[in-house]
Amino acid sequence: MPKKRSGGGLTGTQQAAKFLGVSVLAGAVLAGIALPAAGALGLAAKGTVEGFDTIPANLKTPPLSQRTTILDSEGGQIATVYSRDRTVVPIEDISPYMQKAIVAIEDARFYEHGAIDLKGVLRALNKNAQSGGVSEGASTLTQQYVKNVFVEEAGDDPDKVAQATQQTLGRKIRELKYAIQVEEELGKKKILENYLNITFFGQQAYGVEAASQRYFSKKAKDLKLEEAALLAGIVQSPSRFDPVNDSEEATKRRNIVLQRMADVRDISQAEADKAKASPIKLQVSKPKNGCITAVNGAGFFCDYVRQVFLTDPVFGKTREDRLKIWNQGGLTIRTTLDPQAQESAQNSIKQHVYQTDKVATAVTLVQPGTGKVVAMGQSKPYGFGKNETQINYSVNHGMGGSNYGFPVGSTFKPFLAAAALEQGKPPTQVYPSPYKMPYPESISTCSGKPWVNPGGQQTLENENETEVGPYPLKEAMALSVNTYFVQMIGEIGMCPILEMTGKLGVVQGNGTKMPELPSALTLGSTGVSPLNMANAYATFANRGTYCTPTAIESITTADGKSLKVPQTECSKAMSERTADTINTLLRGVIDSGTGRQAGLQSRDNAGKTGTTDFRKNAWFVGYTPNMSGAVWVGSASQQVKMEYITIGGQYHEKVFGGAVPGPIWKDAMTGALDGEPAPPFVRVHIPDVPKDKDKDKEKDPHKPDDGKPGDQEPWPGISIPPDLIGGGSNRGQGNGGGDGGNWP
Repeated sequence: MPKKRSGGGLTGTQQAAKFLGVSVLAGAVLAGIALPAAGALGLAAKGTVEGFDTIPANLKTPPLSQRTTILDSEGGQIATVYSRDRTVVPIEDISPYMQKAIVAIEDARFYEHGAIDLKGVLRALNKNAQSGGVSEGASTLTQQYVKNVFVEEAGDDPDKVAQATQQTLGRKIRELKYAIQVEEELGKKKILENYLNITFFGQQAYGVEAASQRYFSKKAKDLKLEEAALLAGIVQSPSRFDPVNDSEEATKRRNIVLQRMADVRDISQAEADKAKASPIKLQVSKPKNGCITAVNGAGFFCDYVRQVFLTDPVFGKTREDRLKIWNQGGLTIRTTLDPQAQESAQNSIKQHVYQTDKVATAVTLVQPGTGKVVAMGQSKPYGFGKNETQINYSVNHGMGGSNYGFPVGSTFKPFLAAAALEQGKPPTQVYPSPYKMPYPESISTCSGKPWVNPGGQQTLENENETEVGPYPLKEAMALSVNTYFVQMIGEIGMCPILEMTGKLGVVQGNGTKMPELPSALTLGSTGVSPLNMANAYATFANRGTYCTPTAIESITTADGKSLKVPQTECSKAMSERTADTINTLLRGVIDSGTGRQAGLQSRDNAGKTGTTDFRKNAWFVGYTPNMSGAVWVGSASQQVKMEYITIGGQYHEKVFGGAVPGPIWKDAMTGALDGEPAPPFVRVHIPDVPKDKDKDKEKDPHKPDDGKPGDQEPWPGISIPPDLIGGGSNRGQGNGGGDGGNWP
């Protein structure tokens, strides 16, 4: 006795045999009922048992692509991203009306036949022969599901999609064999569930749950009869029966579905007539896909998370492997973004720099000791419109940022000072520091071949003519004295600085190492990203231990599995003593130096200002023991000189790092740290070096002493090499500058 199956139908072998027996007769129908009569002519040669048996036996069903949800550190939703908007739900969470409607209109005999409906094939063949065209198809719901699997597997590749949907007998035969397998392995209930989750319903909605949310803003389990009939009708032609754009056609199609449901006795005629009489009532939810929908200005952070996923080998050996997982979606990604810090950063940005300003600002906050990125925002929003951009000014080019980052000016000087301290220079180090001088004649390099300045051609100067040394390190850092730090690099060479920046993770915006040039390693002429700077300064806050930045806390897949995520890697970049000394020095910048406008009142804080040539970039990078932040202000194109300019409604004759970025940093940090502990720095006593009161006497030997301390011996035990004082007619070459280094 033939083996019967659940829901009716024959076994796989019997289905194949029957199919082969009618394949020549019904070849055109089986090829999608879309081939002309002549197309059936050579079907017998392919409709053989041998050809059928060569098809692989197992259908490899790819996981359905779904939306990915990106969350902040507290579980709040930042954004949803997807290649296909789909939320997979079990059959129990799909309205019974929806289940009946899709079966009634697509395959009314679904529960009575196996993989192929032979009665349907012959009926369609007869009807099409009578009409002389294609008026009826014969694919079962199972066959349609298999075709959708092929389409899903093709992804966004147009060639693969074309192959998956081409109207050929070969594809139909392959589709049928897999349909037989699916019928035997899954059963009717699971096939229906899979079909409703994979099918496209128009308006970017894949699967019935997404469709229900898109058209009615409700869950699929809550669909009413007339709503379910509308969705079932869309499947045949999502563009033609789109209720958003053509309500009349959608209504006609819905009513056909309702009548079909009545004809097969899923509902009564009275129920069908009542539903037909009701107008379509949509409550459309617009697609919310991508980082452009992120809350609190977190679009750029959202994109950074995506870039981290696509570039980190922990998520796959190749970028193609990682992209496949990302596009498949269904992930829940919990990130490091702190909602309080992000909101504070965005509020500060909006207050100080307008979206319509000629220049922009970028703000990035990170957590020392963990590398967690807790805030990331900018004044030009994430988008495609006017005064919007998709370039993330906070990160390197390889992560979606600008091509080269932005010159950092004097915010680079603490790296040089840290390198000098590590080389044994005392924090009381004094250099003559004239107003103007040439770069040293030669500076040692890592290669052993010195950098040379023939004839003193390359020169530099301080911001103000009144900035004339000698200066000790503490005062030189507070006032950001350019000539002091050029004399320092002349003594220690460039290699210790490159070693230090390497330990701090400081690279150029294009991802390459810092160049071995004096202007880059003293005056910050090279472009670096705000995230890079904030994270490097976090090392000072963390007492010399550098930690790589991280943005992802955890990832859970659609089936509840946890994926491995990148972990921060920490390493010692300098001694605690050196870091504590830098912290003490940079407290002076805020207390009495160029960063006074940035100082926080209620907690220990330190930082450094920076302004580059022609005032094209202004920076403030600062930190507390538990948070570090970098603020850049400038033009992404590097074409705007920030002189006689209005920014955020405030006019500035000249922009300084302390005057515009400083207050942005202050307000962002104040809100971000509200309610957080206020730990102190470990301070280092740096003795003041007495001022040289004999300098004036050298100019005028007849001038008497004023009797104040320091007239007799300015710096006991410290000598000043006379050859370090010089001048020159040419100004520095390169794009760098001190805090206010403004030379043409």
